[in-house]
Amino acid sequence: MTSEIEYNAKLDEARSYIMEQVPSLPELGIILGSGLGAFADLVENKVTIGYQDIPHFPISTVEGHAGQLVFGKVKGRSLVVMQGRFHYYEGYTMQEVTFPIRVMQVLGVKGLIVTNAAGGINPDFQAGDLILIKDHLNLMGENPLRGPNLAKLGPRFPDLSEAYNSEWRQKALALMPDYEIRPQEGVYAGMSGPSYETPAEIRYSRSIGADMVGMSTVPEVIVANHGGMKVLGISCVTNMAAGILPQKLSHGEVMETAERVGKKFVNFVEGLMKVL
Repeated sequence: MTSEIEYNAKLDEARSYIMEQVPSLPELGIILGSGLGAFADLVENKVTIGYQDIPHFPISTVEGHAGQLVFGKVKGRSLVVMQGRFHYYEGYTMQEVTFPIRVMQVLGVKGLIVTNAAGGINPDFQAGDLILIKDHLNLMGENPLRGPNLAKLGPRFPDLSEAYNSEWRQKALALMPDYEIRPQEGVYAGMSGPSYETPAEIRYSRSIGADMVGMSTVPEVIVANHGGMKVLGISCVTNMAAGILPQKLSHGEVMETAERVGKKFVNFVEGLMKVL
């Protein structure tokens, strides 16, 4: 496991490289989930940096994840957009999965919008819905804060009683009808993947309060909170989870649904730039 000194040195190298490339530092970070990468097309005065060029950055290996940081502005807000994320199931450690969040923190980013494609568990949801995350269940069997604490960035035992900022959620809920989106919130269950869940696992998840399920987001949100960032989470329900409907699950269906609702998603997140 990387020591605190080694990890901080890697962060400094990544930060220095990025600061040489971009004219101004971002105030807000956005992580784009599977099939939701089109938001990056809105960024003005953009500077794009491939993950492979940033010191110590992992490389995204999943279809639907472009693998680059996009810096620039949307509606006057200075942003860094992750067009493609990293997953625990790809074989990365939790420290590697969350390294981009740490880089954002040392760049001075104070807020994070995290998005994902999720399976719907709540029977009131349907494929294509956009759901605000109000809380999560970490069922991944690992925590990204395990190991030496990065004391310069946050406390040993961070509070997660409001992991998803309530003020931002209320603003987002109030905005949803303007974009013909039904205002809905839910609890996201994070699984390690990469296999989809069994019907029994979905019944269990529902019994303990989960409304949707996915293989990302939770590690990033934990680390964001550790570093004092405000977080807004949005799930795109791309399919109903195993056993909810009599159907097989596939990544192709996830991508197809995410692309179908992509324009509505992009417009909504653009609108959030004016209220958050």
